Amino acid sequence: MVTAAGAADIKIGFVDVERIRRESAPADRASKQLEKEFAPRAQELQRREGQIKALQGQLEKDAVTMSDSDRRAKEQELSRMSVDFQRMQREYREDLNMRRNQELATLFERADRVIKQIADAEKFDLILQEAVFRSPRIDITDRVLKALAEGK
Repeated sequence: MVTAAGAADIKIGFVDVERIRRESAPADRASKQLEKEFAPRAQELQRREGQIKALQGQLEKDAVTMSDSDRRAKEQELSRMSVDFQRMQREYREDLNMRRNQELATLFERADRVIKQIADAEKFDLILQEAVFRSPRIDITDRVLKALAEGK
């Protein structure tokens, strides 16, 4: 336990990491970049999903009038398309998550550098990232967000 005399000498700060992730300019740029990067694949998935639904609708509508061999062929085609779609969807999610994690790692490396610069410049002894309670007086998140926006 820190005594009252010792506590007066300690300068403590707090950074809300979730706010950094949600509100920082680099996070916003990364989000837009990921959206742009993955848009063609998302559109392809939507196109394939539309094809599957169309084939499924056609099969349901025409199943009664189709020969058994035609119906089986359409069902096999539908099954193959569904399996391919699920594989593509899984790969898309995995790739997107991997890229998102890479971007978050880069963001947090930059944020750590900014936090250390602020800590050195303002002579902080301790900066916390998690706390059950914190006074707004020790929250330096806005300063970190501003520095990140300025590209520091």
